[in-house]
Amino acid sequence: MKVLEQASNFVGKTFAIWVLLFAVLSFFIPSGFSWIAPYIVPLLGIIMFGMGLTLSKKDFQEVFKRPKDVAVGVGAQFILMPLLAFFLVTILPVSTEVAVGVILVGCCPGGTSSNVMTYLSKGDTALSVSITAVSTLLAPIFTPFLVWLFASQWLPVSAGDLFLSIVQIVLFPILLGLGVKALLGRKVEAGVKALPLVSVLSIVAIVAAVVSVNQTQIAQTGAVIFAIVVLHNSLGYLTGYMLGKIFNMEPAKQRAVSIEVGMQNSGLGASLAAVHFSPLAAVPSAIFSVWHNISGPIIATLFRKQKERSRRNEETKTIHSAS
Repeated sequence: MKVLEQASNFVGKTFAIWVLLFAVLSFFIPSGFSWIAPYIVPLLGIIMFGMGLTLSKKDFQEVFKRPKDVAVGVGAQFILMPLLAFFLVTILPVSTEVAVGVILVGCCPGGTSSNVMTYLSKGDTALSVSITAVSTLLAPIFTPFLVWLFASQWLPVSAGDLFLSIVQIVLFPILLGLGVKALLGRKVEAGVKALPLVSVLSIVAIVAAVVSVNQTQIAQTGAVIFAIVVLHNSLGYLTGYMLGKIFNMEPAKQRAVSIEVGMQNSGLGASLAAVHFSPLAAVPSAIFSVWHNISGPIIATLFRKQKERSRRNEETKTIHSAS
């Protein structure tokens, strides 16, 4: 078990490398990974079950301790990112499937990797976890409605079918994880330590499956999709950070909201796109998964250095004041 825990920690810390590596491998050797495509939905269910195992009463108590902060983060997640996605696909030349795929990932809740990036940025990790938990639990309501609102002009959207899918592959596994944790208590702790390994393997498999199935389309339009994904993600970080400033949040909270808004549950986006739209519509989510595991550590480093500069400036002021 110790070896498994060490392997899990290592894989978790090098997440971005594995996602990027297998995205490249699946692009150049699509036949080696396309067989995974039918298992995308079950893989996401496994990730969500793991999320349920890691949630605690404390995560939900934070919601009631500071409802305003959580509401700002969740509201920004479901307002800013869909609007940014709609804006980008409206002004840039993309196909119908790609437009729907970008909007879909923009309407998804926050991803669990945002919690790790918030921690690395010296942000408010407790707030980040609470925003992720609440936005994920609200996803069955908000994600279908927002996709219908913003994407129905490109393709027919059944909000009811999307609702049922999200309940099946997100809400039910999370509730099952919570139930197992409540029943078994500390007995699940050993298994929880292996969750980073399971989650990384599942996300890597989802990305590899989507890339392999869409290898030809990615070769033709991948650069445009990548540019849109980078813009979408970067604008999410920026607008989330500015919103934190507008609401006079502390710097640690600003960092948490910024990362929560910028990072999406791209695995959910890929799963919903593959089931309800087309394989090509899943490509923006796959590229988003690769990119936000690169941009996340970058923004976390920038935020951490910003905090260190602020601390040094405060120390300098204190020294000058004392002298």
